[in-house]
Amino acid sequence: MRQQAEVPATAAVSARYPRPAVAVPSTSPPITREMQLEDLTTEDLGLGIGLRTRHFAHITEHWPELDWFEILSENFMHTGGRPLHVLDQIAERYPIVMHGVSMNLGSKDPLDMDYMRELQALRDRCGARFVSDHICWTGVDGTNLHDLLPLPYTDEALSVMGSKIRQVQDILEAPLVLENPSTYLELAQSQMSETEFLGRLTDETGCGLLMDVNNAYVCSRNHGSDPVAYLEQVPWDHVVQFHLAGHQDLGTHLLDSHDASVCEAVWDLYRIAHERSGGRSTLVEWDAKIPDFDEVRAEVLKAGEIRNAQEVAASHG
Repeated sequence: MRQQAEVPATAAVSARYPRPAVAVPSTSPPITREMQLEDLTTEDLGLGIGLRTRHFAHITEHWPELDWFEILSENFMHTGGRPLHVLDQIAERYPIVMHGVSMNLGSKDPLDMDYMRELQALRDRCGARFVSDHICWTGVDGTNLHDLLPLPYTDEALSVMGSKIRQVQDILEAPLVLENPSTYLELAQSQMSETEFLGRLTDETGCGLLMDVNNAYVCSRNHGSDPVAYLEQVPWDHVVQFHLAGHQDLGTHLLDSHDASVCEAVWDLYRIAHERSGGRSTLVEWDAKIPDFDEVRAEVLKAGEIRNAQEVAASHG
């Protein structure tokens, strides 16, 4: 996933947008200190889409049939007014998951504690089921580069990330969930494969994994590797969620653009991933050239068809 944050209009919270008491859905209890990774891997939220400002009016008018929403955390931080008012309304009716792009876990910069306080406050406000971010670095020397940059898969990178993940989990008092990257080059310094890095990182920290199936496919095409073999080596006991998205084929490489429907090759991988996982919360991301709500919802319902078909097949032995 590329770093793509919407930029909502910043406004002071006013009397026009008072914060109602948020009633987190009874089927999804709020995160507590006692929550363990197993609580997340065994709770399949069903089918969701990313909450985008383009769809605010449709959602609050129709309250569509959908299992859950994922928010891009930064879109609801350092802001007030309508975005948070809408989020409060939606959080009263649907489970929420938070997905961030600025934790900068792969950098040697210290954790940004101001960011973490804002993140924790937002998590508590909307009753998010869990918080996720990316296996990457996003800045150095206090400068945010506004992109999700690749890591060398080394013992040193593992140590840096592991230390910061444990710090984040202590602050949030819950497991952190991290997304596998989409990359366009492989670093010569790497000492292990991506899946070995994922396995060691999740084992050593107890964090969860957000398996972006489109990212796995994009990387396989860009690096000439086998995406099915990649899925065979994923630490499935740590997988909490799936992402699906569209990409652009630029001839020389695939670009993880999130501006189109999911291609058939990615659906084929999702079939394998769903079967291997036994079922995980599944979301379609659409961050550019965003169509009407019903088109995005129809896309994630395709995942529902795959899930249902596999359940029927399993029931018949």
